[in-house]
Amino acid sequence: MNKPILLAIGAGVFLAGCEAGNKEAPGIPVNQWKGPAYRLALDAKPPKPNPSGVTLAYIDFTANPDALERRATLVVRFDSSGVKTDRLVVNQIVLAPFDISGNNGALSADTMDIADKGLAHLFDTYCVKGKVKVSLLLAKSSLNPNPTDSDIDYQRLSDWLSTDVMFKNPHPGCKI
Repeated sequence: MNKPILLAIGAGVFLAGCEAGNKEAPGIPVNQWKGPAYRLALDAKPPKPNPSGVTLAYIDFTANPDALERRATLVVRFDSSGVKTDRLVVNQIVLAPFDISGNNGALSADTMDIADKGLAHLFDTYCVKGKVKVSLLLAKSSLNPNPTDSDIDYQRLSDWLSTDVMFKNPHPGCKI
């Protein structure tokens, strides 16, 4: 055989081998889910004003299909740096566990209403007025009602989602 023909055959075999290495291995997902099992986002539609004085936007979720939960709880925390009191400030509420299903959807209107009322009670108690920074997190249903930060971190299903809300106290008059 001629040397140029052997070189051409050898180069073809070499390139074919390189091409085989670029193919994806079967059974390995291309886009692996990174981070917590759920991702939260605020719904773009403005919610109906809540008579409690504060209204959180509805929360949409997307879930890792391999880590779905049947029940979860919502942790709502507000920035209490502006609260002026000598007492201990409770700056979060943990809702009772509720049903959650599917890879994506939205938290129920009832869940959001309970969160609104709980926040309004805290804001009224501490004479909070105007715009307030609020953070929300989805956690496992086994989270206890008075969790520490490490409890929340251990039980969390999502990252914290932050937003600003306006509080219009329907019962003006501070108790502090």
